[in-house]
Amino acid sequence: MPHALTESVSANGSSAEAASHRNFWGLTLGCIGVVYGDIGTSPLYALRESVLAATSGGHDATEPVILGILSLIIWALILIVTVKYVLILLRADNDGEGGTLALMALANRALGGKSMAIILLGIISAALFYGDALITPAISVLSAVEGLSIATPALQTYVVPLTFLILFALFAVQSHGTARVAAFFGPITLIWFIALAIGGLAHIARNPSVLAAFNPAHGVMFLANHGWIGFATLGAVFLAVTGCEALYADLGHFGKGPIQTAWLSVALPALTVNYLGQGALLLATPEAIENPFYLLYPEWALLPMVGLATAATVIASQAVITGAFSLTNQAVQLGLLPRLHIQRTSETQAGQIYIPRVNGMLLVGVLFLVAQFQSSSALASAYGIAVSGTMVVTAMMAIVVIWRAWKWPLWAAAALIVPFFLIDTTFLTANMLKVFHGGWVPLLIAGFVIVIMLTWRRGARILAAKTRKLETPLRDLIESLEKKPRPRVPGTAVFLTATPDSAPTALLHSLKHYKVLHESNVILTIITENVPRVAAKDRVEIESVGESFMRVVLHFGFVETPNIPKALAIARKLGWTFDIMSTSFFLSRRAVRPDPRSGMPAWQDKLFIFLAQNADDASSYFQLPTDRVVEIGTQVTV
Repeated sequence: MPHALTESVSANGSSAEAASHRNFWGLTLGCIGVVYGDIGTSPLYALRESVLAATSGGHDATEPVILGILSLIIWALILIVTVKYVLILLRADNDGEGGTLALMALANRALGGKSMAIILLGIISAALFYGDALITPAISVLSAVEGLSIATPALQTYVVPLTFLILFALFAVQSHGTARVAAFFGPITLIWFIALAIGGLAHIARNPSVLAAFNPAHGVMFLANHGWIGFATLGAVFLAVTGCEALYADLGHFGKGPIQTAWLSVALPALTVNYLGQGALLLATPEAIENPFYLLYPEWALLPMVGLATAATVIASQAVITGAFSLTNQAVQLGLLPRLHIQRTSETQAGQIYIPRVNGMLLVGVLFLVAQFQSSSALASAYGIAVSGTMVVTAMMAIVVIWRAWKWPLWAAAALIVPFFLIDTTFLTANMLKVFHGGWVPLLIAGFVIVIMLTWRRGARILAAKTRKLETPLRDLIESLEKKPRPRVPGTAVFLTATPDSAPTALLHSLKHYKVLHESNVILTIITENVPRVAAKDRVEIESVGESFMRVVLHFGFVETPNIPKALAIARKLGWTFDIMSTSFFLSRRAVRPDPRSGMPAWQDKLFIFLAQNADDASSYFQLPTDRVVEIGTQVTV
């Protein structure tokens, strides 16, 4: 090879490697903000609530108590976050996508796609997430703003109103998208983690004996010596790991490498040092239990830290809100929720979406919680149940994935995951002690969501079964039309149907009322696969089923929002020529009525009908051109 060419190839290779290197560190910085914003704000309240729980029975905050709680927090971060999530679960991806519904789809696919038990676990996990999504913004922003009362006690009365204002502004800007400000999330959260470490190091240097907390024996002795109080304290200790489910949920956005690197090099060291620093402060000054986080810092740094903490908690809240939008989109695609109006807030980033109804319900719920509980300490009693429940369900589905998808022996899969399942179950049991002190809130929210999801899934199946009974086999209809031809009109008619082998109801009603047929007719079906995304080459299937009829099947992943016009553009490359301006899309708009023989209780019938009536219309959801859509009404009972 000539020398010049060798240099050119080497330069190109180095350039590509440098670009890849920059992209990796860019993703790492980005995930520090989005992935670790929630768990990164836990030091605001986790140790304080743990010590208060441990001393609630009249015990003093002695050195064994402080070291025991610190040991439990540190080893929770190591075992649950580092080992379970960072080292194991990040490998259980569904074609690169993470999260509970992605894991549900992967486990269901591994079992042949017919496991109701797995679907139920996915529904429970998703429902618990919504409970968490309401509490996280409320407790995070409240705990940050409470720092004002430490800096200036006279500002205590402004804590709740200011929290209201911040949260209202946060939800109000969602419709404009977060793409422009998201670039600052990583750097701001990185500064936050640096501040955590600096605050902790200063106090560790004054009292290095606190490093003994790395010995797990202190945690074991604390639990052994404090009995029921020790067990109840685990519910508060768990606050230190809330938010770690985001590691898995955001896998598709950042990838395994950046998430692991950010945790091991930035988040874990900073969190550990800060908790140890708070422990050292409490050993030296027990009265600092009022707010050990803010009292780590000198008086001149209090207001800047309140500002930084507020920014960090807003970023953490934003990550949860975005996660709620993403989860809702997946649930709609998987048939667990009715169609909802989804707005795209970015032309370039597919994950940037906004769902008005979800945003509105979250805002009302979050503001209600702030008004009801008034402080982060009171809200801490409601926090933890949803997250620990999600972790238990995730562990159960992970065993199935490792066993069936990874092809491990069942005993090996159980040996790997069961220890974590037992730890998660212990934390869940400890958190259940909070039920009567506010823990009922996420359980009530989750129960409501579970009822909605199960009702929608069951009602939709009953409706589909009844519709199939009323439909005519497509080939029979085509043979009938070939024997008795109808008058033709120019253009293409696209009829949407869920069952490609049956004649769509809209087609039958069109023939009944208009008594004509288009020159070209397409039977279009949308199928959501158990994978997050479908490649362009697998998007479209085309089959000729008659002289003037064609069957087209479009495949989408469960994280994608179906766009029929864009998908049909792919069909042109496969030989189907059509003009969108001479194409009409025929939809069947069904008016659902209750049927006492449906198999569902009357209340569930009414709930399903309410959901169906308030679902987004198909033309908007599938992004069809509104001036090319014809809707034909039909009435069905369920």
